[in-house]
Amino acid sequence: MHHNPPLTPRKALTRLSRPVRWAVRRRRTALTHLLRGACYGAGTGAVSILAVWAQQHL
Repeated sequence: MHHNPPLTPRKALTRLSRPVRWAVRRRRTALTHLLRGACYGAGTGAVSILAVWAQQHL
């Protein structure tokens, strides 16, 4: 049977902090993509409204 040595507090903290840092980095990326998508959507909506307005008035 294979027994793992007990974790030192420093190793335990490192094992916990790596996934936390990874998740924080990915969260920022996800929020950036969400903001970019919202901006593209707002721009597309504005152009569509402008096109409909132009068709009605010309």
